[in-house]
Amino acid sequence: MDLALAPETLARWQFGITTVYHFLFVPLTISLAALTAGLQTAWVRTEKEKYLRATKFWGKLFLINIAMGVVTGIVQEFQFGMNWSDYSRFVGDIFGAPLAFEALIAFFFESTFIGLWIFGWDKLPKKIHLACIWMVSLGTVLSAYFILAANSWMQHPVGYRINEERGRAELTDFWQVLTQNTALTQFFHTITAAFLVGGAFMVGIAAFHLARKKHVPVMRSSLRLGLVVMIIAGLGTAISGDLLGKVMFKQQPMKMAAAEALWDGEAPAPFSVFAYGDVEKGHNKVAIEIPGLLSFLANDDFTSFVPGINDVNKAEQEKFGPGDYRPNIPVAYWGFRWMIGFGMASLGIGMLGLWLTRKRFLLPPALRTGEDEVPHLVLFKKALSPRWARMYWLVALWTMCFPLIANSWGWIFTEMGRQPWVVYGVLRTRDAVSPGVSQGEVLTSMIGFTLLYAVLAVIEVRLLVKYVKAGPPELTEDDLNPPTRIGGDGKNPDRPMAFSY
Repeated sequence: MDLALAPETLARWQFGITTVYHFLFVPLTISLAALTAGLQTAWVRTEKEKYLRATKFWGKLFLINIAMGVVTGIVQEFQFGMNWSDYSRFVGDIFGAPLAFEALIAFFFESTFIGLWIFGWDKLPKKIHLACIWMVSLGTVLSAYFILAANSWMQHPVGYRINEERGRAELTDFWQVLTQNTALTQFFHTITAAFLVGGAFMVGIAAFHLARKKHVPVMRSSLRLGLVVMIIAGLGTAISGDLLGKVMFKQQPMKMAAAEALWDGEAPAPFSVFAYGDVEKGHNKVAIEIPGLLSFLANDDFTSFVPGINDVNKAEQEKFGPGDYRPNIPVAYWGFRWMIGFGMASLGIGMLGLWLTRKRFLLPPALRTGEDEVPHLVLFKKALSPRWARMYWLVALWTMCFPLIANSWGWIFTEMGRQPWVVYGVLRTRDAVSPGVSQGEVLTSMIGFTLLYAVLAVIEVRLLVKYVKAGPPELTEDDLNPPTRIGGDGKNPDRPMAFSY
């Protein structure tokens, strides 16, 4: 009980709650910004009304999401000074550098150009206004890169030295921090996973409207775009995940051994499909495995040796001194599987959906539909029955949650698999907490933040449901032919949130 309520444990719980909650908004913000920009580009190029309506619809959902993301992200950063002051003092010289770049460059792009985009619909020329949303998208990607560079340094510290006199780590090579292979592979994996979230979000909402035969032209195009994005992003996530796994096997062998519940090193090493074991005794009681696959995933060789949990723990005891260097094995093992399972399920449903709604030349003439008609769901040569069609639309709707679950478990695995280190091999988590913050203070702030985030979650969901149900807005003449000179035409006064919602 004392350990469960220790300041270190409570501080970790608080940071974990705020981080996972904040990260629900991050991938959706990154992907929706780019998807909205793509839809607006299609409108500028083709002048088709459906693309303008789609831009306004998805743009509004993007704005709701980014507003909540900014609020929760700011609160998250406060904790470095509140609960993790020893961490901030020890590594602030390094960890603060990419975060400063994120604020000065990336957040500047987002905050400046999002304002121009929101209020510039009837004031800026089409192409300049379009450039604004692309700059917002660029800002979200840059923001992700700098933050991931900071996190990657915690996973694999490089470009620094320890100042023994001052008792802190100091930056020696910022470029190495930004460009190390951990940062590059983690960025690739995170961005593709973000677009998997955005594609599934778009598919789910489009399926909701198409099942009701509402807003068909807009939602048919959105469905197609979302499915294509899901497939490309899903494949990219699998490829980048394999690359990131190979990097982790070399840099954090304990994390990857824990992810596979591999207690003792083996050559060849099997990939675990299911395992149940005794953590205290360090062995599995039940194990279903695929021989040699883990060796291939680690080293591109089906016969190579992969060290196990007991091997790595012993090696780290010899290197860093007595102690238990194992993370929470069940969390690492099952978090890894939830991440992969929900991610691959999303990819599979996306592939099935793209085949079921394939274009005309792949369909019998009798099953072809126009742009203003709900597409038939055709498995082979016959359309699915109404019952099976309704089931697919329902599955597509719920699929929008799958990548979010995969992303959340991916980050839980990434951070908890590194324990007991907050900076791998340099600073232990127990040495990073604020020494002057009491148990009661951390518990009070954790409960307060959790309740606040619960209220924000209700607000977020209600706002999204409200505007999702409302669907794309009807267009006015000013929407279709906005003034092209800065300042408007004098007939339309400034309209806050000039979206014609």
